[in-house]
Amino acid sequence: MSLSIKTPLLESLPLGRSIGTKVWMKMEAMQPSGSFKIRGVGFACEQHHVRGAQRFISSSGGNAGLAVAYAGRRLGVPVIVVVPETTTQRARSLLALEGAEVIVHGKTWFEANELARSMQTAADAFIHPFDDPLLWTGHASMIDEVVADGIRPDAVVLSVGGGGLLAGVDEGLRRNDLGDVPVYAVETEGTASLNASISAGQLVEIPAVSGVATSLAAKQVCRRAYELSKERPVIPVQVTDREAVDACSAFLNDHRILVEPACGASLAALYGNKMPLNKVSNVLVIVCGGSTATVESLLSFQG
Repeated sequence: MSLSIKTPLLESLPLGRSIGTKVWMKMEAMQPSGSFKIRGVGFACEQHHVRGAQRFISSSGGNAGLAVAYAGRRLGVPVIVVVPETTTQRARSLLALEGAEVIVHGKTWFEANELARSMQTAADAFIHPFDDPLLWTGHASMIDEVVADGIRPDAVVLSVGGGGLLAGVDEGLRRNDLGDVPVYAVETEGTASLNASISAGQLVEIPAVSGVATSLAAKQVCRRAYELSKERPVIPVQVTDREAVDACSAFLNDHRILVEPACGASLAALYGNKMPLNKVSNVLVIVCGGSTATVESLLSFQG
């Protein structure tokens, strides 16, 4: 029994019109935890459960934390999620609804993560939000499903925060003989840590993260994400906060699905035709979702 589900692969006529070719959406927003994270997190939790883990510990008040909480509930394993003070009340409530113990600590994810790490015992499994090969293997299954549905993409568009999705999509592309397909890695201007590393020619940490796309707010991507920029075509793209939020609104109108600004970033790159994709046949965009997205939050971003 997999904790993630096979998600629909849908053609988007509005996005296709924007860039002048066919656009296919992998609808990860429809995963039971609300985002793509359950693929990798679920796979990792299943592996740790088989090995005898008696508790899962995580350090994310967003999509990863909710995926761990969902996995723990389904597997019957207790979960502790340490969240920073900036985590919204809605996120805390959703974690509690899944049965997780929520501990609020620190002003940043880094501080919450340090506490979570310090709590780990030999009987626990620590589930990292993005930097773990188990996660990447789980995420790769979305590409297996795309290929099984008869689409071999000529380009992939996705959002980048810590880089776990990028690493997983790369693994999925490689194992389906699509290792040369370019990946357009989209970040908001206030969270562009992958772009900074590619520009610097080495893995670097940006001084600060800012803006509405809080799920992308990693000051440094995982090393694997940076390494991929040396191994395959990885093209960094940046959008503004306003473009990301407007893309969420347009996507809600076009496809009746609500996503968070972190997901809106990749959609904004398509709506804004920011990439030279009109000469390829099939573009795949990962609609990564957003566990805590609400209409009210979207309206507040637009204010």
